Amino acid sequence: MTIVPYSVNHKETWDTFVRQSKNGTFLLQRNFMDYHADRFTDCSLLVYDGGIVDSDGHEQCCGPEGLKAVFPANWVEEERCVYSHQGLTYGGLIYTSATTQAEVMTCMQLITRYCIDMLRAERMVYKPIPYIYSTCPSEEDLYAIFRLGARLVARSVSSVVALDSPLKMRSLRVRQAKKALEHNLYIDRLMEGDGAGLHDFWGLLTDTLQRRHGVRPVHAESEIRLLMERFPKEIKVFTVKREQTVVAGCLVFVCGRVAHIQYIAAGDEGREKGALDMLFRHLIIDRYKSLDFLDFGISTEQGGRILNEGLIFQKEGFGGRAVCYDCYEMALDKDLVDALDGKGGYLDDNRIKFLYLKSVNDSFEPHLSNAIADVVRSGWYLQGRAVRAFEEQFAHFIGAKHCVGVGNGLDALSIILRAYRHLEGWQQGDEVIVPANTFIATLLAITEAGLTPVLAEPSADDYLIDVKKLPALITGRTRAIIPVHLYGRVCDMASVNLLAKEHGLRVIEDAAQAHGAMLQGRRAGHLADAAAFSFYPAKNLGCLGDGGGIVTDDDELARLCRMIGNYGSSEKYVHELKGINSRLDEVQAAVLSVKLPRLDDDNSHRRMLARLYTEELDNPLVTKPRMPRNSEEHVWYVYPIRCAVRDQLKEYLRRHGVDTQIHYPKPPHKQGAYPELGHLQLPVAERMHREILSLPISPTLGEGHIRRVIQLINEFNVTE
Repeated sequence: MTIVPYSVNHKETWDTFVRQSKNGTFLLQRNFMDYHADRFTDCSLLVYDGGIVDSDGHEQCCGPEGLKAVFPANWVEEERCVYSHQGLTYGGLIYTSATTQAEVMTCMQLITRYCIDMLRAERMVYKPIPYIYSTCPSEEDLYAIFRLGARLVARSVSSVVALDSPLKMRSLRVRQAKKALEHNLYIDRLMEGDGAGLHDFWGLLTDTLQRRHGVRPVHAESEIRLLMERFPKEIKVFTVKREQTVVAGCLVFVCGRVAHIQYIAAGDEGREKGALDMLFRHLIIDRYKSLDFLDFGISTEQGGRILNEGLIFQKEGFGGRAVCYDCYEMALDKDLVDALDGKGGYLDDNRIKFLYLKSVNDSFEPHLSNAIADVVRSGWYLQGRAVRAFEEQFAHFIGAKHCVGVGNGLDALSIILRAYRHLEGWQQGDEVIVPANTFIATLLAITEAGLTPVLAEPSADDYLIDVKKLPALITGRTRAIIPVHLYGRVCDMASVNLLAKEHGLRVIEDAAQAHGAMLQGRRAGHLADAAAFSFYPAKNLGCLGDGGGIVTDDDELARLCRMIGNYGSSEKYVHELKGINSRLDEVQAAVLSVKLPRLDDDNSHRRMLARLYTEELDNPLVTKPRMPRNSEEHVWYVYPIRCAVRDQLKEYLRRHGVDTQIHYPKPPHKQGAYPELGHLQLPVAERMHREILSLPISPTLGEGHIRRVIQLINEFNVTE
């Protein structure tokens, strides 16, 4: 089975499944659930039978075919808790009558693993739908949550009338109902748009609650009006009137075969003259006689401690029976989750992809789609509010004064160098020192700015630029050093900056792989004169296309960089410099603003997976990366190991269902793009490029995935 986070693209599929399910109700359809979107963070899930992507990672089907269950849920980050309901709605796992107990167990195992791995959830609050909303009484999900250690933490009781005995009911509460008729009381159902009638009923309800209990209704009158406008067939208000005065009433939600009464109110006159008796007889005998149940609901005021009048009246006079609305809570214990299917092992047999971007982006839904839709609806797609907002947010996150959004990471670095050429008079061919094992984009930025790259050997310990070897590379034409925070690890910036200061050089961080990394309390990107970031989709902070950013405290440098990226212009059609077109667009900025608040948590998850690799990998053929003294110095963009028989190990893992990548197979000085560097002998860098292999590590991978990779590597030998 496969987990798919809910997004707006799944709305029709979700609603179709709920309507056909064993235990879904109108209250669990998306229009009603999304009504609460401003108050709750939706983290609903769909569970499909089997994989929904092909070998290339393309989605094959996300429609109703193969859908086994849906899980309506909210996420409260401050509590690290998943709630299996929306607003006042009871939910839990929604599935069909054909779903077996074993399938429900599998669904719950996948869902709880997802919550642990993706949300870092520690608890789950589970509120199953009562039996009256189910097509058959057994509750397979309850067995599953008991296996997960759930405990009952709250129980509310509703009184329900079964509508299958109309003759008996005709004799009930007759005297009081006749009394109402004798006093000229009559029943009126509010029609669409009857704002005055709703106002009168809500005034009676509010007044009754305040006088008798000192509380107010949970919903505001405006909310109920909006709900009635959106759901005219499902939400009804009935009132009892004398002349034009409302003396009693109730609000009803129709959910499949059940009519659920949410609010009941009666003033002094209504109670004295039997208004509720007449109203309830009407609902039971006439209005909803074709349904299965009339649920008089639970009181939500003061946590359900108030027994409302409706419960008392109908229980005494209409033969109601008790229905429990239960609330369970469980700590998300990984051992219990792993043992839920009786196997104790990792359940998902799908291939472990090196990076499955769709699952990463799905984990931000529906906020990601909503943010993109907001940009589309705004009509402004470049240099607008979304870009300004992200620039401010990212600058604040880094701790710098300025962030300038540009088209990609290469442009970010190139524009900084071009700006320094203009500010400081650097000449064509002046030199910039850069590590020899970086991605070629770092060199491309240097040559594109008209400068010359000078390659420095990396350290064999941490794969970063070897500061001890830099002094020998500095000449009279050296203008800058670009330390690259490769694989997400921060360089020894104190030593680099000290050396640069001694020789009057600029230091520009290539932080394209180090979003969120820190060194002695300062973020990567705020450790030198300026920094370049890439927001390529695979990065720790990635957009949905190309994007980049320049970060600096230098006001003039920021101004020049913004001009250069905008055709050399700060005023439309006035071009002071020979610039280029490199601007972060509104859609990408909106996506990044959604993802940025979770970056630190995602990086923490990466650190946990990296620590697992480091502690448990044990094969003499494999060299593990050295862990930093302080964990915050590394955000593990990739987890790179070295192996002398790298290609054999890579093929072995591929055959066993694990995808890996090589960062990078050929060093820049051996690429055809730089024949002028081909004569260089850089043995440390060249060996790294021959041996390096990157293992899967991402926010969507769990401990089960990593332990599977570890087991395979530990079992690998050269005869495989």
